[in-house]
Amino acid sequence: MEIASKYESQKVEKHWYDYWMSNGYFHSTPDEREPYTIVIPPPNVTGVLHMGHMLNNTIQDVLIRRARLMGKNACWVPGTDHASIATEAKVVAKLKEQGIDKADLTREEFLKHAWDWTDEYGGVILEQLKKLGCSCDWDRTKFTLDDNMSASVIKVFVDLFEKGLIYRGFRMVNWDPEAQTTLSDEEVIHEEKQGLLYYLEYQIEGSDEKVTIATTRPETILGDTAICINPNDERYTHLKGKKAIVPLSGRAIPIIEDEYVDIEFGTGCLKVTPAHDVNDKTLGEKHNLEVIDIFNANATLNHHGLHYEGKDRFVVRKEISKELEEKGFLVKTETHLNKVGTSERTKAVIEPRLSDQWFLKMEKLAEPAIKAVLETGDVKLFPKKFENTYRHWMENVRDWNISRQLWWGQQIPAYYYGEGADDFVVAERKEEALEKAIAKTGNKALSAADLKQDEDALDTWFSSWLWPISVFNGILEPENKEIEYYYPTNDLVTGPDILFFWVARMIVSGYEYRDEKPFQNVYLTGLVRDKQRRKMSKSLGNSPDALGLINEYGADGVRVGLLLSAAAGNDLMFDEALCQQGKNFANKIWNGFRLVQGWEVADLPQPEASKLGLEWYNAKFNQTLLEIEDHFSKYRISDALMAIYKLVWDDYSSWLLEIVKPAYQQPIDKTTFDAVIVIFENNLKLLHPFMPFLTEEIWQHIAERTPEEALVIAKWPEATAIDEALISGFDFAAEVIAGVRTIRKQKNIPMKEYLELSVLNEGAIAKDWDAVITKLTNVSEISYVAEAVDGALSFRVKSNEYFIPISGAIDVDAEIKKIEEELKYTKGFLKSVEKKLSNERFVSNAPEQVIEIEHKKKADAEAKIETLEKSLASLK
Repeated sequence: MEIASKYESQKVEKHWYDYWMSNGYFHSTPDEREPYTIVIPPPNVTGVLHMGHMLNNTIQDVLIRRARLMGKNACWVPGTDHASIATEAKVVAKLKEQGIDKADLTREEFLKHAWDWTDEYGGVILEQLKKLGCSCDWDRTKFTLDDNMSASVIKVFVDLFEKGLIYRGFRMVNWDPEAQTTLSDEEVIHEEKQGLLYYLEYQIEGSDEKVTIATTRPETILGDTAICINPNDERYTHLKGKKAIVPLSGRAIPIIEDEYVDIEFGTGCLKVTPAHDVNDKTLGEKHNLEVIDIFNANATLNHHGLHYEGKDRFVVRKEISKELEEKGFLVKTETHLNKVGTSERTKAVIEPRLSDQWFLKMEKLAEPAIKAVLETGDVKLFPKKFENTYRHWMENVRDWNISRQLWWGQQIPAYYYGEGADDFVVAERKEEALEKAIAKTGNKALSAADLKQDEDALDTWFSSWLWPISVFNGILEPENKEIEYYYPTNDLVTGPDILFFWVARMIVSGYEYRDEKPFQNVYLTGLVRDKQRRKMSKSLGNSPDALGLINEYGADGVRVGLLLSAAAGNDLMFDEALCQQGKNFANKIWNGFRLVQGWEVADLPQPEASKLGLEWYNAKFNQTLLEIEDHFSKYRISDALMAIYKLVWDDYSSWLLEIVKPAYQQPIDKTTFDAVIVIFENNLKLLHPFMPFLTEEIWQHIAERTPEEALVIAKWPEATAIDEALISGFDFAAEVIAGVRTIRKQKNIPMKEYLELSVLNEGAIAKDWDAVITKLTNVSEISYVAEAVDGALSFRVKSNEYFIPISGAIDVDAEIKKIEEELKYTKGFLKSVEKKLSNERFVSNAPEQVIEIEHKKKADAEAKIETLEKSLASLK
């Protein structure tokens, strides 16, 4: 195949992705190999690719492609989450545009619209992941509402209910008035907001006396059912047993006593609104208070809101405070900072609301999951710092509110046969429910028509917490071949923001349903932020179009750009310039390949420089390979890429290719050429997990390959013993080469002009690298001398001193002047360092490391002065 003059990413990417797919390289079935399994954190079915997905899935693809190259049976299970709140909100909005109100539809009618939406928009993100190069086993794609996935969720609900772990209770819950559903505590984000504290006067019934109460929510006074004072508060002893009048409504409410009230806080009087505050509810139950709920489901006021009925809570807050002021009830207002709960999904301000909900008892279930991460280390978190967050959440775990007032999701399998609080049964199917209801009531006349299924759906996380088990059908068929082979999975890559929502809960379900961890390692990526450290979001307009970046820089360029700045667990400051750097790297590799392929090959003896260079590079390759393995073991994916980047850019392109490159229009010997190709192929293997498209394209250009010889399934290189002497020898030679090149550059001596190089060393001098030094500096010969060479420029490398006779190549007077200036500056610098080191106060107070640095500065300056003085003497 002819090699294009430049790398064309768009053309190449489609070609090789189709090739990989048609040859089934991504598909996995159980066999005798060691399995390596990753389950994708399922993105929302309605989602589109954003920068967080790009980072997360690139890391997963790097891990899975590397495992494949290492000969493991790599299985990456893709899928999407039905995302009940987000998807239902989108469907409701779409229906609204069409003039359809959800309230006018039956559940079945609404679900038909939801499935139509899912069929139209669902899975778009999975197609976009293919453009990124993700090598998922697409034959295994799962959706959390697939029949067998839903059946698994229902089976687990029934099982946990029968174990006494799921219960129904009338509790104060977090209510999202926009989505009109309850949320778990973890789905509420508490934000500090500036508000007002309103001081209101309540008149004591039958007297002119008034008490002042402070509240942040004046609209809720219409739900007040008591005023509470501390029994030890002498200011209010005379109010015991009396009643107060609620402003505006005129209702008389009892004055109760409870030590819950803080005498020191505010006025020492507390208004009690049991329907709208969790602490007030506790007080209300203790003192048998009436409960008055003033809100509708959408947070407008109901008939208890008097003339404010039908108005939004925040509108009422403004209007009622004005009315209270006009009628003399509002004494004053103060600015007040308090924490306000908002919905993670809709951003609406949460209302505490009393409601019948389903809960899962978490305390006992959490115990094995706490032990696995914090005691035995069966599940490891990377970075380790997240263990503290995990500990805090899990050791303070609350019962999980698992019901949602939605239709999109798995419907709760509870069936009611009467009006009593306990008149229900829980079963996987209606037929079983009927049998259970008849057995429970003894009423054989009951029919399926008498049963009414609970309207609520289960929390989305209640399906995704089973993900590593249910994708292999491990709930419905706990001993099937696939779950036995692939479970527990190996690595989970996700964001720390769902460490509790998803990661911790999967660990809980893993121990409950498999008596085993669901995965071995959890790699928590940072959040993708912009250069100003702002979180990327549509509203800020700072999130680049992911597919646009792929079109501009190529998938490999974007992958490299993302990973170069993605240190484990730290937020990634995304800069598009990094994608350009990734693209430049791809072009560097491409051009390096074109250079090698352009050489004419002949049967010639192998030059000494080439032999040495190849031996050195193989040693360097092995050293880097071990470094990469270490980085991967610690999930330092960015560092692993950087090690490969330096190996290919610096050691391979800048050094090795220069060492072996034949003279202009001359052929290269076959021994060297073949060795360079082998080296290049090994480089491609290391690069492939990071840059799959470019590497496969070059791999297939190098030689004609059968599908069994494709790079995607090649063999990862194996490290051999490292020859440290070769590496240190080359490092020394590189310093000599740099010294000669510096003189050429400073003196404007062209590369084509031969120089002579003399070496002075009183000890034995190793001449091993002379061939490489000669080639890369274009010196005619290297001679070894017993004393300094007069009339020459010099430089030092360790104990060796190198001399380059200048003959007529430079202006001697100008050179003397330049060296004298540099000598003067260096002597001044040495003096300042010596002064610092002679200062007893500095030496006794400075850290040892700092003193060490100063001594090194002194030694370096002294060596430089010696060299400059010798150069000066040789020129005069």
